Amino acid sequence: MLEISELRKRFAGGPESPEGKLALDGIGFTVRQGEMYGFVGANGAGKTTTMRIVMGVLQADAGAVTWQGRPLTYADRRRFGYMPEERGLYQKMRVAEQIAYFGRLHGLDQAAAQKATDDLIERLGLGERRGDAVESLSLGNQQRVQLAVALVHDPEVLILDEPFSGLDPLAVETLATALQERCRGGVPVIFSSHQLDLVERLCDSVGIVASGRMVATGTVGDLRAAVGRTLRVVVRDPAPGWADGLPGEIAVRGDRHELVVTGGDDQDILRRAMKAGQVEHFGYEQPTLTEIFKEAVA
Repeated sequence: MLEISELRKRFAGGPESPEGKLALDGIGFTVRQGEMYGFVGANGAGKTTTMRIVMGVLQADAGAVTWQGRPLTYADRRRFGYMPEERGLYQKMRVAEQIAYFGRLHGLDQAAAQKATDDLIERLGLGERRGDAVESLSLGNQQRVQLAVALVHDPEVLILDEPFSGLDPLAVETLATALQERCRGGVPVIFSSHQLDLVERLCDSVGIVASGRMVATGTVGDLRAAVGRTLRVVVRDPAPGWADGLPGEIAVRGDRHELVVTGGDDQDILRRAMKAGQVEHFGYEQPTLTEIFKEAVA
């Protein structure tokens, strides 16, 4: 289990802002074995700073990061897989050579590094590119190489900063499947993303951060329950004023009136809708992660 507790970080300011910038203000969450955790927030919210502290790239002003119940060490971090937002690949190096090189840096012998490289090249669909220089690859294929570099030493934890950014649907599915396989093997996976529909589909738990603070964290189900479900009613060609006084918002699209209700007596609403016109839809809906995010950061 990876636990991040009360992380605080302030970056030094210049003459115009001597107080500096408070990047993290008590960030904390837990990722368990075999759990995929989506870390979401606007640009500058604190996601990358948090990941860099976990990986030892930055030092926190306060707070702690623990792994399996003890303080995280340099040796632990060597067994983590990290994919930074700013790609850390050698552009002139060939694909297979590069993956194997990073495997050796993580302590694999030559034979183990080569076997892991061959397996990942096959798994990530890079077979036709193994001899190409990284600089000649598309963004999607560079992302695949970067993920292979993060996976080559069979890491105990995966920390990925915007791994799906700019990818086409096929590349997204390839990377998502690889991450799901690692999770099923018990590896905790943390990734940040602005693609909330993807986070909702893949992740067991989600953390929402705004201005350096955690504003919501938990399973998708828990977060949905906290926001509450809504009742959506669509009535075709209804009588004027049929929804007056109901606790919701109505949108008119041609001859269809769509009412979204967050409270009230659903049986009374149904009776009024049936008297008003042809009811085309009547049912409760769970909020999407996008709606949960908007609610949390408002």
